[in-house]
Amino acid sequence: MTRLTVLIGDDEPMIREALSEVLAAEPDLDVVAVACDAEESIALAVRHEPAVAILDMRMPGGGAHAAREIRNRSPRTRIMAFSAYGDARSVEEMGRAGVTEYVLKGVPNRDIVAAVRRVAAGAT
Repeated sequence: MTRLTVLIGDDEPMIREALSEVLAAEPDLDVVAVACDAEESIALAVRHEPAVAILDMRMPGGGAHAAREIRNRSPRTRIMAFSAYGDARSVEEMGRAGVTEYVLKGVPNRDIVAAVRRVAAGAT
């Protein structure tokens, strides 16, 4: 079985830890890097070239900035937003930055896992 590699970028330590645990429990998902801001997310995406980068919209440095840079520097990485903010402006901004799926924090774990798999399936 091919394992899908995942990067998590979020400024909240509890979110990073919980999301890492949820994804690591899946037999086909492998969390290869965890970052606390946009610049670290970009650097780790370039280093690891994950199948999926999960980015918080409002982490330091900006999720949209990180998404744009990851798309430019690691073009095979697909990007998913994971945010507490579901307003149209945030969703549109992340969409313009290259995010292929926008998931709100608080959804059931199975929905997060399913979204990661859907995003990865779009990878080239």
